[in-house]
This record gives sequence, C-alpha cells and structure tokens, in this order.
Amino acid sequence: EEMQAEAQQMGANAIVAVDLDYETVQVGSGGGMLMVSASGTAVVLE
Repeated sequence: EEMQAEAQQMGANAIVAVDLDYETVQVGSGGGMLMVSASGTAVVLE
C-alpha cells in the first residue's frame, strides 16, 4: 500500500519490476526478526 501511494503521488498508474527481498536477523538469545523490503518502478501505462 505504501509503494502504491508513492507511485500515485508521482502520477504513475502502475508499478513494474517489483523486487521483494528478505533477511533474518538474530536478536538476543533465541529471538529473531524478519526484515522485508520491496522496490519497483513507477510507470504510466496508456
């Protein structure tokens, strides 16, 4: 939703080449966290 809102603010009506990356991070003893990032290219399709 955040990526979609940013694309709309730029005047785009679509997002292409979306890439999802993730990484696990160990926190303390036995704890962990999953970090996820998404990127794409905002475009105007006619």
